[in-house]
Amino acid sequence: MWIKLLKVAAVFFLLFVTLFSFTPPADAASSQYVTKGNTSSKVVALTFDDGADGTNIPKILNTLSANNIKSTFFLTGSGTNDHPQAIRNIAAQGHELANHSYTHPDFTKLTATQMKSELSRTETIVKNTTGKSTKPLFRAPFGSTNSSVLKAVGDAGYTHTIHWNIDTVDWKGNSKTDITNRVVKNIVPGSIVLMHTGAGASGTPGALPEIIKQLKAKGYKFVTVSELLKIKASTPPADTGTTYTVKAGDTLYSIANRYKVSVSQLVSANKLSNAGIIRVGQKLVIPGKVTPPSTGTGTTYTVKAGDTLYSIANRYNVSVSQLVSTNKLSNSNVIRIGQKLVIPGKDAAPVKPAPTTSVKHIVKSGDTLYSLSRKYGTTVTKIKTANKIGSSNVIHVGQVLTIPR
Repeated sequence: MWIKLLKVAAVFFLLFVTLFSFTPPADAASSQYVTKGNTSSKVVALTFDDGADGTNIPKILNTLSANNIKSTFFLTGSGTNDHPQAIRNIAAQGHELANHSYTHPDFTKLTATQMKSELSRTETIVKNTTGKSTKPLFRAPFGSTNSSVLKAVGDAGYTHTIHWNIDTVDWKGNSKTDITNRVVKNIVPGSIVLMHTGAGASGTPGALPEIIKQLKAKGYKFVTVSELLKIKASTPPADTGTTYTVKAGDTLYSIANRYKVSVSQLVSANKLSNAGIIRVGQKLVIPGKVTPPSTGTGTTYTVKAGDTLYSIANRYNVSVSQLVSTNKLSNSNVIRIGQKLVIPGKDAAPVKPAPTTSVKHIVKSGDTLYSLSRKYGTTVTKIKTANKIGSSNVIHVGQVLTIPR
């Protein structure tokens, strides 16, 4: 009897010890919410949000370059997909890249899983486009955050959620004078200024040179957000460079050629037993110090059923002979479905076919073409074309607009 009681007591003791000695894994810290830098020095961070419409990126980059200023660009995945060459140009000029979600939704209305998906999709497309990461900086669409958002964002590796203390509200289409005054009259040490790259922010390209001129006269220096907050950039291991997700039509040779490495290096870095077998969705480590995919070739195109070299050349505004030469084709009449073709020439871009799907939107008070383009993940130009709106951006309350998707 006593022996049985001792055995029962021993079992309960072991259960008690196991239960109370278990330590759950520590969660990642919530993302730090920042509106300005904590400094008395005259420094300011100019930041630009890029949505699906990056119309003013070239003008903004030209002004920043002329003044030797580095800024922080908060990128959406949809924008990166819409104008990849412009995003490559931002990265090539040494500006800081940060995450602004993929489809620009209100994060306070998403689940943690949905938030992480938005961040992950954007990180992937930006990294594949530029070779650079968006971490550790995030800006919430519409500036909408709460404790749940900061927790999910922090768990995804974005240590800082960047807001602003000066809002130019340039997306409303206000004048360059108004935008300049909003910045210059409200500037304080450590300011973070919010501007946009889209067509809706029509006054920004004209305001930017004057903003820079007047702030310099006040003794201000221009820094990136990471420099303002003294966040050290994370350096990837020298022997891993980056990763690449295999897509339909890829071969080890095409991937090696894209990243300026050898097939044997790819085989060795990924411990591949057969160099001829890779699968769609497979993650490959790109070895060594990686040179991002060349921007001089513009883009690549995957051949589809019914394509001819002539139709592809016409679509990208290049010649058949240029396609033949660039891709070393022995027979200009023979291309195969799934084949990857390099499109020659800088900034080659296809003429996009008209959207096949659309939704209807009844204009409400406060709506602008730019705000609608952000809401629906399209561009101002597409909305104007679909609704035959002229050179002005005038819409009226109650108007029914066709929104192409």
